[in-house]
Amino acid sequence: MLGPIAWRTPPRHYGPWELVTSLITEGLAARGVDVTLFATLDSITKATLDGVAPAGYEENDEIDGRVWEALHVGHALARSGEFDIVHNHLDWLPLAFSRLCAAPMVTTIHGFSGANILPAYRRARSHFVSISDSDRSPDLDYLATVHHGIDLDGLPVHLSGGEDLILFGRIHPDKGTDLAIEIARRAGRRLVMCGIVQDRGFFEELIEPRIDGDRVVYLGSVGPDERGTILGSGLALLHPIRFAEPFGLSVVESMACGTPVVAYRKGSMPEVVDEGVTGRLVTDVDEAVAAVERIGELDRAACARRARERFSADRMVEDYLTIYRKIVS
Repeated sequence: MLGPIAWRTPPRHYGPWELVTSLITEGLAARGVDVTLFATLDSITKATLDGVAPAGYEENDEIDGRVWEALHVGHALARSGEFDIVHNHLDWLPLAFSRLCAAPMVTTIHGFSGANILPAYRRARSHFVSISDSDRSPDLDYLATVHHGIDLDGLPVHLSGGEDLILFGRIHPDKGTDLAIEIARRAGRRLVMCGIVQDRGFFEELIEPRIDGDRVVYLGSVGPDERGTILGSGLALLHPIRFAEPFGLSVVESMACGTPVVAYRKGSMPEVVDEGVTGRLVTDVDEAVAAVERIGELDRAACARRARERFSADRMVEDYLTIYRKIVS
């Protein structure tokens, strides 16, 4: 399991790729599969841990991500002949050297940062797995689509919910943080925001001046111990994205807690959200405000039940086991 090294695996708070890598690794190990996780050396796993980077480069200013990702990939591929499968979660860099990999490679594409990285994918010797049908590139062939799974044990169902609107994700224009504030204001609801600040200028100009600790509350980036409580306490999760979201872990985490989602109809959202069951799909602020006003009509128990049926980590692990068997058979 060739994991990313931006953050520890599993992440302390933010790190969606590391989180998914961890859930697959631990699920395989629990099934008796002999797994070696290549990740930061401070990572926590029941599998065998190997790597070279002492910590995540986003967590330590002394670690140059470009250098240590190259060292990390080189170290893992040097050992690739010892394994039946190399499962790459590290985007394009391992693909540039995939012909040096001595075992079959499968790459989960967690989302494209831009068309400029496609040459590494086109030339790679790897099987590709998309995380949603909407995120597939017409330039690539795919072995399967596997929707992400989540740790349901850490996301208890909250049938009562609350009155607040929740925003969970990077503070960045793509995520529509400013739109969420406007939706909450017009709906007359308090907004609770959680997430890392990824665009400092956007935050300082448009977001920070509107955080008053009363109607708009910012809790920072929260870890797994708090996610379930915060998500479950909401009336709804807002997801007014400006880009084609490849998947959206916070969306399914919220739904699994019983808190429905009001999401913009972009990217994977029509795949992930069951309209009228786990949330509402909208196109603009006006529709989002109207959806918030009627979100109480949705059955929180039905919302949680549907999300837990579709997005368990166990289902995800079984999907990948099926893929591995296809490759090595």
